[in-house]
Amino acid sequence: MGTQQREYTVVYEEIEDGWVMAHVPELPGAVTQGKDREEAREMIKEAVELLLESYRANAATTAAGSAIWETVTVDVTIP
Repeated sequence: MGTQQREYTVVYEEIEDGWVMAHVPELPGAVTQGKDREEAREMIKEAVELLLESYRANAATTAAGSAIWETVTVDVTIP
């Protein structure tokens, strides 16, 4: 299994005490925070990686043994 690069939109919002919250609207559950935007950026990258790994692991354990796996490519409009 190889790797692929994917792009996600990250929304940054300043919260209490100057901290920055980061979340990815396309991936519910991908939310984190950092002391500044740079730290929040690093944290959200890690959160997205872990969330996607979890999704894949869950799919692999719940799919039937006869399931066929395929990769699809879609075009998404970016505002």
